[in-house]
Amino acid sequence: MAQFEPLKNEIEHLKAQLVYVVAEKAGGIWKPAKFLKKHPISFPFLLDEDRSVTKAYGLFNRLAVDAINIARTATLVIDSGGTVRYIYRGENQTDRAPLEQVMEALRKLAAG
Repeated sequence: MAQFEPLKNEIEHLKAQLVYVVAEKAGGIWKPAKFLKKHPISFPFLLDEDRSVTKAYGLFNRLAVDAINIARTATLVIDSGGTVRYIYRGENQTDRAPLEQVMEALRKLAAG
């Protein structure tokens, strides 16, 4: 999550909205509320406790070497009509989308 914080102004300038989605229960192993208190973020945060969002986008990961009943790491750029314009699905729990790819997808969307 922190990787996008320095890009906040550019994201807002592109008229984009960033939302973090975490497939975790409030009292789950990673303690999201505690994490956010220590590491505040400036974008909205959705706690996907029932994994409905994760499943809707095909990101639910029932079982892997580094995952049990959680989401794959992913970054999506979705237009105002709800169409996914960019998606990056991580190969493992530490794999993240290259920031420049995400920003380029946002720039293309903003350019129309």
